[in-house]
Amino acid sequence: RGVGPLEFNSYGARRGQHEVLVRGTFGNIRLRNRLVDGTEGPYTVHLPDGEQGFIFDTAMRYAAERVPLAILAGREYGSGSSRDWAAKGPALLGVRFVLAESYERIHRSNLVGMGILPLQYLPGQTAASLGLTGRELFSVNGLDGRLTPRQTVAVTALRDPAAGGDGTERRFEAIARLDGPIDVEYYRQGGILPTVLRRLATEG
Repeated sequence: RGVGPLEFNSYGARRGQHEVLVRGTFGNIRLRNRLVDGTEGPYTVHLPDGEQGFIFDTAMRYAAERVPLAILAGREYGSGSSRDWAAKGPALLGVRFVLAESYERIHRSNLVGMGILPLQYLPGQTAASLGLTGRELFSVNGLDGRLTPRQTVAVTALRDPAAGGDGTERRFEAIARLDGPIDVEYYRQGGILPTVLRRLATEG
């Protein structure tokens, strides 16, 4: 507020201002979201009503409805610059897991650090091969017990009738890309910061 257009600068210059950066998450004008085929930019749809809007605005609607979010992605998810905010932004938008074919190494670690679960398709599988569109309701089983690095988990995708689905379920397995014991600990605690705070509280 109170900043003139000539002083807007870039998102990179505002990395310390979370209100700016969370709005800039997925803000690329060339972004292609298959939920809004034919439209480029930071847009998505709110389900089940199908109303199209900006990703930030739609995510805030879901947050008000207490609906956690997921991202379906392709290969090398997270490649590029501003890697820290590439994980911080989705966490603030309410993303709880990402399901991708593969991950950029540092970004995978950053997702875990923010409490977001990086899931990876089994070899040869993709969203297309599994018939996933992003309009499903997802549940991930196998996270409540004893987690181990790179554990295989069961995923259920319900084709939500309210969003135009036929009510059937697609069940498949995915790899939880918690690649080591420290990843498992961070994820179980909700990320790096909650882990550190709990340790300090225990030691204090």
